[in-house]
Amino acid sequence: MLLPKQLMQVIEIQTEIAKLGLDLGAVMQYVVEQIQPLMGADSAAIELAEDDEMVYRAASGTAKGLLGLRLKIDTSLSGLCVKTGEVLDCADSEVDPRVDRTACQQVGLRSMIVIPLKHREVTVGVLKAMSAQPNYFQQSDIILLNMLSEVIAAAMYFSVKYDSEALFFKATHDAMTGLANRALFMDRLRNAIACSIREKSLYGILMIDIDGLKLINDTHGHRIGDAVISEFARRLKSAIRDMDTAARLGGDEFGVIVTALDNPKGMKLTIQRIDLEIARPFMFERNEYQLKASIGFALIQQDGIDPTQLLEIADQRMYAVKRSRQ
Repeated sequence: MLLPKQLMQVIEIQTEIAKLGLDLGAVMQYVVEQIQPLMGADSAAIELAEDDEMVYRAASGTAKGLLGLRLKIDTSLSGLCVKTGEVLDCADSEVDPRVDRTACQQVGLRSMIVIPLKHREVTVGVLKAMSAQPNYFQQSDIILLNMLSEVIAAAMYFSVKYDSEALFFKATHDAMTGLANRALFMDRLRNAIACSIREKSLYGILMIDIDGLKLINDTHGHRIGDAVISEFARRLKSAIRDMDTAARLGGDEFGVIVTALDNPKGMKLTIQRIDLEIARPFMFERNEYQLKASIGFALIQQDGIDPTQLLEIADQRMYAVKRSRQ
């Protein structure tokens, strides 16, 4: 049986999801972040089935650093859940032959519940709660997670009501700007690291912050702020190559994956192009707004090959640029 407090929390989650509208990526991330306090889990994730792989498209807790991780459908409990469309639970990953034990050890989990996510009667992914303790979850946890999976399924349906092909785009792109979201960015960053090592070529990432967005929001309102974010995203996209990836990582934070550079100077030229494109005056409703950005970078292999470490280095350099302007 569920506690009244838990039922109220599910209702609160439904209310917050309604505020997020049709941004499926944001909905999925919000739900996994709520599962931890609601169930006392160590981590939660949403994996979507893409071709023959399960891809982490939202994650929280100890699994947060695994966004974009890809596992084979045929060797994981999540893949089995997609194939059968049934709720599956694992009491102890160390002795359960259905699980990818190496992946479980990487996440640091011993027990989990895996709930199918269905879109138009087809299982397209899973919602998963995980614990570092064996035999952690109970029947009431399965009921609770099932309720949340129905919330996500409804969000999937309404965000792509008439086009099932749009489901994965909605789950991997920012609704406001159309850029990649954090989940897709991390997926492509992992791929960029692998390509850089395999091809012995230079790849890099940029972390970018809009300067002064809070002042614009406070002075002119969030409607103007949203217009600034959308225009900033459009300019960022136009300043990079088609082979590169621009993403909105959240709020006023953006990222770019820069592929196949000839030399480190190529990163500097990319930053200069972005700066020039962003700096042009922005006219909106007869008012002019000056857009500015602080940009930091990291080079794959030269600065490391761990996604989290690369992001931290680029982030630190970005904040150093921001502080130098104050």
